[in-house]
Amino acid sequence: MVRTFGVEEELLLVDARSRQPLAASEDAVQRAQRPDAGEPAPAAAPLDADGAGEAQPGGPGPKVATAPGGHALTLELQQEQIEVVGPPQTSLADQIAAIRTGRTLADAAARAVGGRAVAIGTSVSAGLPHLVPEARYRRIQRHVGILAAEQLTCGFHVHVAVDDREQGVAALDRIRVWLPVLLALSANSPFWYGVESGFASYRYQAWTRWPTAGAYEIFGSAEAYDRCMAAVLRSGVALDDGMLYYDARLSVPWPTIEVRVADVVLDPVQAGVIAAMIRALVETACRQHRDGVPPHPAGVTELRAWSWRASRFGVEEKLVSPSTGRPTPAGHVVAELLDLLRPVLDEYGEDAQVQAVVAEILQDGPGAQRQREAFARRHDLTDVVDTAISLGTPAPDGVGA
Repeated sequence: MVRTFGVEEELLLVDARSRQPLAASEDAVQRAQRPDAGEPAPAAAPLDADGAGEAQPGGPGPKVATAPGGHALTLELQQEQIEVVGPPQTSLADQIAAIRTGRTLADAAARAVGGRAVAIGTSVSAGLPHLVPEARYRRIQRHVGILAAEQLTCGFHVHVAVDDREQGVAALDRIRVWLPVLLALSANSPFWYGVESGFASYRYQAWTRWPTAGAYEIFGSAEAYDRCMAAVLRSGVALDDGMLYYDARLSVPWPTIEVRVADVVLDPVQAGVIAAMIRALVETACRQHRDGVPPHPAGVTELRAWSWRASRFGVEEKLVSPSTGRPTPAGHVVAELLDLLRPVLDEYGEDAQVQAVVAEILQDGPGAQRQREAFARRHDLTDVVDTAISLGTPAPDGVGA
């Protein structure tokens, strides 16, 4: 049985004219709820986006707009971003089509309020964002202060179906050493509020300032996972289980694991391929567990170092190889991962396309490189946004940028 996998994409909202961040997500989702000025479409909770799709105690749940085919648009922490949640898929081709459809829906909602929806991991322009005025988000901002005030980042979250929570934890334990490689392939956030950060994925640096984000330990069982998460919640550092922002986690309402390490990916085909690699990695991990292969013993301290290097350089320099623990040319480490995934990718009929697209990323760079190349032409940050719209946001037929 082929595992299903679904994608959540956080997209940046920008003004259609100035290309500056646009605080309009509430209006955009409301317009999407009422595309023909009729009654709102019936809302269906999205997968599990940072807990945002769940009704929270002490306040109403966020607005959600659904669309034919199973896509949903919803709010995130800041008014300058919108999240599109795609339905579960079984094939790479269908996943790519679903990502394109979701981006088109999000962009149509943004256009309705004078904006565009852009697949960029951080804001390229200066200026702090505006919190969505939901009760839960207000509580988070009061709790974490400047972390929430500055947090305008767009991630790429992939849900992969698992048979049960024990299998999910077994997969979490075995995929963790490869997550830095996926981060490097997705890196798409070199600018931070108008400044060149020097990082391929500065989004990851911004996220890992939060105390419940980043690498995680080996759990060994669902009971141990629950015990660890309960301890974090008991400490009061996380206000609810939606704030357990680790690089991968068990979904609370859905029978999936959610891999959250990646930046939102600039190119929709590359996004689909990275999602397919994550699905294959989870399937490989489940087979390793079945066959008695233990998890790689790397500790959290090591994984943080590996992820820092991936965030800093993407695939332009060296990544840490899980087989040696040493810096190794990025292409060699990516090849190690592809070799691991090949049996599953072959079985799913996806190996050729995955290999070809990954080769393109290694040759041309991920989205961070495209952003930097766009900026280098005129040293104008609007060119970065224009490039991202051109490469990442499918335009409706007959409609220009």
